[in-house]
Amino acid sequence: MRVHVGTRNPAKRDAVERVFGRVYPDQGWDVRRVSAEADVPEQPFAGDVARGAQQRAQAALATPDRPDFGVGIEAGLIWNDLLRVYFDVQYAVIVDQTGQQTAGHGPGFVYPPAVIEAVVNDGRTVGEAMEAMSGIDGIGKRMGAIGYLSRGHMDRTALSEQAILMALVPRLRREHYSA
Repeated sequence: MRVHVGTRNPAKRDAVERVFGRVYPDQGWDVRRVSAEADVPEQPFAGDVARGAQQRAQAALATPDRPDFGVGIEAGLIWNDLLRVYFDVQYAVIVDQTGQQTAGHGPGFVYPPAVIEAVVNDGRTVGEAMEAMSGIDGIGKRMGAIGYLSRGHMDRTALSEQAILMALVPRLRREHYSA
């Protein structure tokens, strides 16, 4: 089975390979990163996060060699009115050649105030702000902000895995989701 992941980020590709391999162990998986642009800002907020994941999944599926699945993963900031904080949340969208689309998101976490200030007030991306705070170049393609902030208790790949697994839920229990 072929899966194309609409990303340049190796951590996201690795997450897809791990989850598909764990959930469908009897399949042989060929998981590849492919270029898949999304019409969302470099630092997405609110609805742009899910839209970015959806567009990347559709673009990954539309490649000429026709993979079985296209996967898009997008992280961004989601405002919570009650708690008055932004959560970093990763959305995953999975589409297949039949046109079925499933989606999910992973757990959210809160950035330090200096990161949010740099993003919201100064127009920087979370990646830029986290690189400046941590001193780690390319942090998003390594442990991710979550790896640094959690002192290694979770990394970017594991965080992405949660969103991908949630997007697979309707595929795992088709009997409860079919129309």
